[in-house]
Amino acid sequence: VGLLNDAKSTAEATAKLAQKLGETGSLNKLDQAREQVFYAETTADLASTRQEATSSRERLARLLGLWDGDLTFRIPNTLPTLPRRPSALPLIEVDAVTHRIDLQIARIELNALAKALNLTEASRFVTLLDVAGIAKTTRDPDGSRFRERGFDVQFQIPIFDGGEVRVRQAAATYNQAFNRLTEKAVNVRSEARDAYRVYRSTYDIAGQYQREVLPLRKIITEEMQLRFSSMQLDVFALLVETRQRIAALRAAIDAKRNFWLAQSDLTTAINGGGSGDTQKESRPTTAAQAGGSGGGH
Repeated sequence: VGLLNDAKSTAEATAKLAQKLGETGSLNKLDQAREQVFYAETTADLASTRQEATSSRERLARLLGLWDGDLTFRIPNTLPTLPRRPSALPLIEVDAVTHRIDLQIARIELNALAKALNLTEASRFVTLLDVAGIAKTTRDPDGSRFRERGFDVQFQIPIFDGGEVRVRQAAATYNQAFNRLTEKAVNVRSEARDAYRVYRSTYDIAGQYQREVLPLRKIITEEMQLRFSSMQLDVFALLVETRQRIAALRAAIDAKRNFWLAQSDLTTAINGGGSGDTQKESRPTTAAQAGGSGGGH
């Protein structure tokens, strides 16, 4: 919102300048219209962003259970800076399978179903890592290989393989629930992989804007202003550069926002009850799109 406020002020100033230049015949109607529509679109984007910010604040208040006097809480005006380096999570799938709350709940429900069906004679035991298809193999001191379960015995899942007719029927019901748990565990692995890929890519994109795009855009702006001051450029080129600079700043903020949303989704994918899915496809605003429009006069 702060950036859009500044952008609106800049767009308003350039629109007024374009109007005055048009009145003197120094700027044609097409270029005047470009500046006027940029100002109008920026104003509309600002109103839309303010409404979205208000709605987001209300959603946060509902999630926190706040009411009455607690609604005066304050939110930072700017996003945090990017971390110096992204988190390295080589065992992201194992972490997700071992920590996801929804998987633990499903395992407990499966054990409760086994008790309800009076299934007591398990033929073998597996863990959530086994169910998810994650094989953890290590070696003991004498060099022999063995499976590292990763769970205490209370986290193991029994498997029942038939017996009497009643037991086979109960085991079939149990195995259906077990298969659903298996599907959930496999999906958890996929969600964790995807969340980490998005986390890394959004970090790289946001970093590219911070390290490359914005510094280069600053150099361009300074050089354009110097050339304009020495009458090597006309005012229209400076107006176009202003739109492009604002568009770059907005894109950089969106990239940083996407990174922090991706980090939130990653945390949810590892510990929570499912993928947060807060990432939305970046939709450039009409004002930002206008930043790339050129044309002469």
